[in-house]
Amino acid sequence: MEHIVIIGNGISGVTLARHIRKLSDKKITIVSAETDYFFSRTALMYVYMGHMKFEHTQPYENWFWQKNHIDLKKGYVENIETSTKRLHFSSGELLAYDKLVIATGSKPNKFGWPGQDLDGVMGMYHKQDLENLEKHAPNKAVCKRAVIVGGGLIGIELAEMLNSRSIPVTFLVRESSFWNGVLPKGESAMINRHIKNHHIDLRLSTNLKEIVSDENGKVKSVIIEETGEEIPCNVVGLTAGVSPNIDFIKDSNIETGRGVKVNRYLETNIPDVYAIGDCAEQHEAIGNRRPIEAVWYTGRMMGETLAQTICGNRIPYNPGHWFNSAKFMDIEYQTYGWVFGSKGRPDYEEHFHWKHEDDTKCITVAYHKTTNEFLGINTFGIRMRHETFDRWLNEKRDVHYVIEHLPEANFDPEFYLRFENDILKAFSQKLQTTYNEQ
Repeated sequence: MEHIVIIGNGISGVTLARHIRKLSDKKITIVSAETDYFFSRTALMYVYMGHMKFEHTQPYENWFWQKNHIDLKKGYVENIETSTKRLHFSSGELLAYDKLVIATGSKPNKFGWPGQDLDGVMGMYHKQDLENLEKHAPNKAVCKRAVIVGGGLIGIELAEMLNSRSIPVTFLVRESSFWNGVLPKGESAMINRHIKNHHIDLRLSTNLKEIVSDENGKVKSVIIEETGEEIPCNVVGLTAGVSPNIDFIKDSNIETGRGVKVNRYLETNIPDVYAIGDCAEQHEAIGNRRPIEAVWYTGRMMGETLAQTICGNRIPYNPGHWFNSAKFMDIEYQTYGWVFGSKGRPDYEEHFHWKHEDDTKCITVAYHKTTNEFLGINTFGIRMRHETFDRWLNEKRDVHYVIEHLPEANFDPEFYLRFENDILKAFSQKLQTTYNEQ
């Protein structure tokens, strides 16, 4: 019986295992050094915030794996011997495979800061990080202040978590405005204000110089690069992006760049070895997408796609139109299609931006300035229907059609009963202004 070994029990590896089992009776083993069972990584923050217990983050009961004949092995793979198709574990054990899938996800970036490995420094990516946070920041009596380094989505999640326990937070963001590499100017500015409104000490255009230790090897403070200011703190959250977790592959003959190099079929340069999820790097990016996508839903889609290939129906990975969702404190964010931020915005891309007076709701619609073709939309504080925008992008609708039919995409008709006319009016004014300028 063919043996499929999957290294990593995140969303991509587990989705792959489930779909292989639906399609075949192949022997499946999932290897993980992190936890015994799969859990939802995106739900970790809600455990700390008291909304759920850790066991609630596990979508499947513990008996699910045995019932479905999916073997689970806890252990750390030190290297892969592709010539003999064997895995070498740090324990000295060996495991043979027929087909191997690398689904080891991401690890937090560390940029060689002095003190980055001190007690009290952590990311917010793994269950161990959650345990560390409970240990070092159970409340504001133990943790007088936390400093977060890096202004991405995980940084804002960690800020919200600490804020929920009334722990003071200083947030160091090297960019001049929060997430402005991704968000257009108006949205980024709104999020800056929203973070500050939650009494978080947001420091823009600010870099970490070093993390200072006390006499016991624990975090005592951080030093700011630009000013030399010392900020006393007990916890430092490193959330300055992620990198593929592939150190153990470097000595193998599997081709790597930043991640494990794969083609459109998620195959590596070695026969019977594949890579999916955050650790996979496309040789050539798909459309406007990045070669590495550390996104939950793309990991799931890669798992579904590769299951077909492994079970004899070889099909390419085709993720379709870009979309993503997140939360900025209590503002929900969704994006469909392409809306470029201040960096890398193409010359042809025009934006229509509307913001509600309460400063917690806005939309930005991107369209082609010559053809008026709808290119994408960002929404904040408003829930939209994925399938509606997906259809409009497929149909290459023009921006006028999209603005006039926005109610069809909305989950919350109350919002549009109140603000639909405002959005239409603002869009008409923008078009009139543009026309007059020409």
